[in-house]
Amino acid sequence: MINCYKNKIAELQKEQYAPVFTQIQRGIEREALRIDQAGKLSNEPHSKALGAALTHASITTDYAESLLEFITPVSKDIDELVGYLRDVHSFTLDKLDNELLWPMSMPCVIAAEDDIEIAQYGSSNVGTMKTIYREGLRNRYGSLMQIISGLHFNFSLGDDAWPQLQAFYNNDDSVKDFRSERYFSLIRNFHRLGWVIPYMFGASPALCGSFLQNDMPYDFEKMGKGTYYLPYGTSLRLSDLGYTNSEQDNLSICYNNIDNYIDSVNQAIATPSIKFAEIGVKNDGVYSQLNTNVLQIENELYAPIRPKRVARSGQKPSEALAQGGVEYIEVRSLDVNPFVDIGIAKSQIRFLDMFLMHCLLWQDVPMTQEQRQQKVSNLNAVILSGREPSLMLQEDDGEVSLTDWMARLFDALEAIAQLFDHHNGGRAYQDCLDELRPMVNDPQQTYSGKLMAMLKEQGTDNTPFGIAQAVKFKQQLSQNDYQVISYGELEQQAADSLAEQAQIEQADTVSIDEYLAQYFAKA
Repeated sequence: MINCYKNKIAELQKEQYAPVFTQIQRGIEREALRIDQAGKLSNEPHSKALGAALTHASITTDYAESLLEFITPVSKDIDELVGYLRDVHSFTLDKLDNELLWPMSMPCVIAAEDDIEIAQYGSSNVGTMKTIYREGLRNRYGSLMQIISGLHFNFSLGDDAWPQLQAFYNNDDSVKDFRSERYFSLIRNFHRLGWVIPYMFGASPALCGSFLQNDMPYDFEKMGKGTYYLPYGTSLRLSDLGYTNSEQDNLSICYNNIDNYIDSVNQAIATPSIKFAEIGVKNDGVYSQLNTNVLQIENELYAPIRPKRVARSGQKPSEALAQGGVEYIEVRSLDVNPFVDIGIAKSQIRFLDMFLMHCLLWQDVPMTQEQRQQKVSNLNAVILSGREPSLMLQEDDGEVSLTDWMARLFDALEAIAQLFDHHNGGRAYQDCLDELRPMVNDPQQTYSGKLMAMLKEQGTDNTPFGIAQAVKFKQQLSQNDYQVISYGELEQQAADSLAEQAQIEQADTVSIDEYLAQYFAKA
């Protein structure tokens, strides 16, 4: 099958297909906890020197007031993308005085869950809704899982690529429909192969015991003063300790086409939850959550990959998808890379380019719910035991070893790498595969393998390692020469965002109750 695949995509070497490989658009969203010098969660509010979290395009917060999120503009140039992210990190650390950025996905030392402050976005209705949503997350799942940090990778093909791909596939649908069809094909193949991401780049096999709060859901082993780990684990962030929602287990989100996907998401949003109804929407006149359904809003749907479209102000994500089709996809299964100051390496970006292109081009058929559950089982097996040498995964026609499947995948990706290098010049993509290839046969070469080996060799706990990395990264970033956006421009963005938030607050004309009623009336 691999040889047939290589013969098929050899056609893509023609010059007319260059835009498919030269105009990829990428964006990164990186989360990081603010910590003090002792490695404890910062209790300081979001600094006004960074601007307004509600309106700043590049520096905001996620669930907690101390959980920063850095967002890059869309870029076709990897150096520019990484440079912008590094510039924003440097600016932020300069404004944080004595604080550091926690460089790992699983949190730092947490004394008590009540110490975690929910993010605040001002007094406007839109800002208040964001805070109420987070209050709902706290009441539904607790705060601990909400301060786990991840990294999201946004990926799309440029406009010039789609007519060429339509010719390649002999497709005469509208570009909008064809684009959505191919992105959903990519998503289904990602679900089939997505275990590769935590296997290679999972970097949270261990955690601080304070996170467990006396709850031991797995057969952890202990090292040092309080580090717990799974011997063959890869990404505890993606396990049941992390972004999970048992109420979503019975949801059947369909990825076979855009209409089915939107219908299934809307149905999930409208599905009442007996468990969440016990919380109540308001208690003593104060909102406890936005509603009592399985999902308060679409953002609450936990998935390793999502179809996305930039929505207009006040527009729901599903409305944007229904009107304009899929614009890009968001990969959500990446741990923060603890070996790199900005949380992601260029080699990871190039691998994602190749892997997602493979998912876009590989043969594909609709996926049954049974097949979907099979892929979830594979993902969970890799999350908890991915470095076990004899690990077996399930394919449609039987079992296969993870090592054999990885070898087949890298064989297929070799053809993709050659296409990227052919159209872009040089050997960057083939060199990337060569760099990462040792992971195929040696699980200790993966990020989780290297991290566990380092902790054991140094005889250190997870927390001291994280603090040492955070200090080192702050020193590195303090010496950064701004490459893409200047210090002055970032200061101006911060000032502009504060002014914009003030304007939004002054423009409100209805109460929060009326605002929420109008918002959900559109469902």
